[in-house]
Amino acid sequence: MSEHPKNHGTYFVPGLYRGLRVLEILAEAEHPMTVSEIGREMDLSRSSVFRLVYTLRHMGFVEDADGGHSVTLGPRVLNLGFSYLAGQSLIQIARPVLEELTETTGISSHLAILESKEVLFLDCVQSRLGYLSNVNVGHRFPAYASPLGWHLLSDRTEDEIAAMFERTPMRPFTDLTPTDTDALIQAVGAARARRAVVSHGIAEAGGRSVSAPVRNAEGRVVAAIDISGPKSVFREEAFDTLYVPAVQKAGAQLSIRLGLPAQQAGAPQTGAAEDTPL
Repeated sequence: MSEHPKNHGTYFVPGLYRGLRVLEILAEAEHPMTVSEIGREMDLSRSSVFRLVYTLRHMGFVEDADGGHSVTLGPRVLNLGFSYLAGQSLIQIARPVLEELTETTGISSHLAILESKEVLFLDCVQSRLGYLSNVNVGHRFPAYASPLGWHLLSDRTEDEIAAMFERTPMRPFTDLTPTDTDALIQAVGAARARRAVVSHGIAEAGGRSVSAPVRNAEGRVVAAIDISGPKSVFREEAFDTLYVPAVQKAGAQLSIRLGLPAQQAGAPQTGAAEDTPL
């Protein structure tokens, strides 16, 4: 089967494609690039790349660096990104990622943020395989008792976490719920060290979940996602092969959609943090 529709050659604009590729290459680079370096990446002559760069510079999408010997992204690229994000809510940006996650795993997925000391659920994509999540949009849950909360607290220092919860009664929801700040700090540290947390009954006995953080362009955790449900909807043998990689991938995809460079989003890891040792 052809990779492109049969009228691809009629409508495809090579010049536009090349200009956008220049922007992609500069966005992925860790330093300004010369015209020759860009040409090698694109397999184009120096003169062809020079014309592309000249046009992009004229429009403000690239600018000179290193005294004019190389170029980097210009401020207009940022304006485009900010306009995109401003025109869409986090829920709109996350929705396709959650839908794919639920489709891949067969388990309901959720998007949450931190509000005060609580996890606030912004969206839920229900599974079509029978079990419906009982977590509604707007539902709140104590951050100390949820792996989602641990991800959302992971940018804070130990002292900040201790001060935040020192006067908060930390009642246990199950035997695995952190009930003091030392246990919470340990749980947050484990979540910080890995890009996923596998939970076997922290917030609810018999419940299961796999969660991951979502980062913005600056690398700050701004949200978290998970798949969750009763033990019966999970296949025990699929945690390492399906659930953990799928949730990690979804967290990375959403982070990239929020502006985090792809190389910082990383690839799925094995050995997700488990709640049971905490």
